[in-house]
Amino acid sequence: MPNQQAIERRSRIIGALICGARERAHFTPDSCAEVLGISPVRFAAYEEGSESISLPELELLGRYLGNPLYILRRESLADEDAEENLPAPQSFLSLRHRIVGVRLQQARMQAGHTQEYLAELLEQPISTIAAYEHGEMPIPLAELELVARALVSPLDFFLDSDSEVGMWHQAQREFEQFTELPAEMREFVLRPINRSYLELAMNLAEMPAGALRQIAEGLLEITY
Repeated sequence: MPNQQAIERRSRIIGALICGARERAHFTPDSCAEVLGISPVRFAAYEEGSESISLPELELLGRYLGNPLYILRRESLADEDAEENLPAPQSFLSLRHRIVGVRLQQARMQAGHTQEYLAELLEQPISTIAAYEHGEMPIPLAELELVARALVSPLDFFLDSDSEVGMWHQAQREFEQFTELPAEMREFVLRPINRSYLELAMNLAEMPAGALRQIAEGLLEITY
């Protein structure tokens, strides 16, 4: 049972990361359980790694803790109004589990695999795979990571990009990418006087290759 053992190890790691992020954000396990609409006992199981949190649950929890995916590589950015801005867990998670299930089925079919293949990979009955794909049962994150690798599908394919929760995570990813740019590039982007250059670059990026070639040839004629 090598895959099941790997899933269990990964679940424990994810649980430890969740616990660390929650403690850094100074939230209680009970408040996190309430945000997810689950019992404190089940949330404790998530942190212990005896149960694996699902991706939609992690998205909602990460928004509450103020920690962008994944999980939690930085200090908390939590704000006092975070809980008021969160959607109701029942409706949000139900919809997200269905969306993840649909995308799981799409990724599996595009890779040319059957439900039997996933059942063997995850060491689960076919009925469980069908429940995952129909959104009737949330697929644990540790299992989803394994499936994504096997189907050669990036985990980003399953992420929320439409709701306020998803857009918040996207904004955090974009900010992180911005901070990774060289200092001189960040300084250039932030200068208001350079906005026209950035707009020009955006327009050039949208032009077809033929038009760009004509512009380049025109510049060569001017300079020579």
